[in-house]
Amino acid sequence: MGFKRILAAIDDSPLSQLVFEQALDLAKTNQANLMLFHSISADTVALSPAFPGEFGVSSRFISHAYQVEFVRLEQQIQEVQATLQRFYDLARREGVAATYQYKVTEPGQGLCEAAQQWQADLVMVGRRGRKGWTEVLLGSVSNYVLHHAPCPVLVIQSAGSSERSASPQASFKQTAPTTAG
Repeated sequence: MGFKRILAAIDDSPLSQLVFEQALDLAKTNQANLMLFHSISADTVALSPAFPGEFGVSSRFISHAYQVEFVRLEQQIQEVQATLQRFYDLARREGVAATYQYKVTEPGQGLCEAAQQWQADLVMVGRRGRKGWTEVLLGSVSNYVLHHAPCPVLVIQSAGSSERSASPQASFKQTAPTTAG
């Protein structure tokens, strides 16, 4: 059984380059469609308080702060589009049918929703190798996706996160989705 719809999680990190390269190779081998997906973290988008004055802050100050955040979000969206377009162009040059999408949402949840909506049969995601309190406090997108994706997940580990590997290559893990919630 080959994969026909591969969803790859992409950002502007060096690890995403590895994810993309592996996804591209797998898509070429299986003559699969490739979706490149990026999630803009929902905490980037701040919501305005209903009554700015209730916090003792002038509404003009609040308005200015939200305008600055809006400009920052627009810049981030442009950067994301440029990154996705660059990877898309590379895939197309290699003869792979590709598409891309970005969404403002939590990364793990966004990947799982995109996989469900696009009917992906494989999700590829990088793992930075956080451990201990760092992982507890910051969370792990790859761990979330492993437990919530509607299809198999291929996790590509960064070279620095594997204690067994001193080489710059990624290590891979493939899992099937769990049936129990």
